[in-house]
Amino acid sequence: MNLVLYVLRRVAISIPILLIATFLCFLMVAGAGDPLGELRSQPNISQEAINATAAQLGLDKPLIPRYFEWLGSFLQGDWGVSIAQGQALQEVYPKVTTAFGVTFKLVLGAEILAIVIGVAVGVLAAVKQYSVIDYLATTIAFFMFSLPIFCVAIVLKQYAIELNVVVKDLGLTDLLGNPWLRTTSPENLSADGFGDFIISYVGAYLLPTLAIMAISFAAYSRFQRASMLETMNSDYVRTARAKGLSGGRVMFRHAFRNALIPVTTLFSVNFAAVLTGAIITEQVFNWNGMGSVLVEAVNKNDPNVMMGWLVIIAATVIVFNLIADLMYGILDPRIRVG
Repeated sequence: MNLVLYVLRRVAISIPILLIATFLCFLMVAGAGDPLGELRSQPNISQEAINATAAQLGLDKPLIPRYFEWLGSFLQGDWGVSIAQGQALQEVYPKVTTAFGVTFKLVLGAEILAIVIGVAVGVLAAVKQYSVIDYLATTIAFFMFSLPIFCVAIVLKQYAIELNVVVKDLGLTDLLGNPWLRTTSPENLSADGFGDFIISYVGAYLLPTLAIMAISFAAYSRFQRASMLETMNSDYVRTARAKGLSGGRVMFRHAFRNALIPVTTLFSVNFAAVLTGAIITEQVFNWNGMGSVLVEAVNKNDPNVMMGWLVIIAATVIVFNLIADLMYGILDPRIRVG
């Protein structure tokens, strides 16, 4: 019951935060430029057509009433229309949510792999402090820290292209027909059977997942190592050892769970950052996800699409912060009781 009340309280706090975020985003989008600038520049478009488009987009009203009109429609499921496709009006909701689904699956898979591998390496480096394993993990982590995401993505794509050339020279056309290293969006996948679909699916996700995972892995491994070292030197861990508990029991029952709390915080913050940072990765690998939607919306000064994009990102940040708070109670009973 306490957990349910806590979740409801957190949701109630999140609602005004989200409303404030939408208002600030609306002000920024409204000041970004004229959404009808391209339409006005066309000599064969009449002023009546421009006025009709402005009315349909809600641009004929003052800023504050326009915001509340947009908010009311948004809460009812009407996200407005988009003008990004050659000034032809399109529904924003299916466009943004479809792109979000593509990007979310990519980022979620990459982050899960990064946190599993990063936590394992961080724990091993802490247990084997100042050993060859620790130094090697530290070197790899700092090397990953120093690489920008677009550099990692471009290098991976170049190696994939070269590998495809080698495979083609060997005459393995079937492998290229169901490419392991195809760099296209998942919606373009085609396969004759379930096995071919799995191969194509893995091929489409492999490179961008590795690019995102490599950067996140460095952060998780370093945070986990530092947290694990601090926990292992705590009084309650020394007391558990003095009671005669086995090293594995002390490590995983007492030290490991508490050491995961800072990493949980990092995951909630990092997920939203990676979700927005995936824009660069998607551009490198030609994905039709949130990145291409945002770039197109900014280039076209498409206000409804930009607002839909920003609201989804803001909601994702709030949801993952709520998940992190719930994980604290699971990992540390003292937090749950408090």
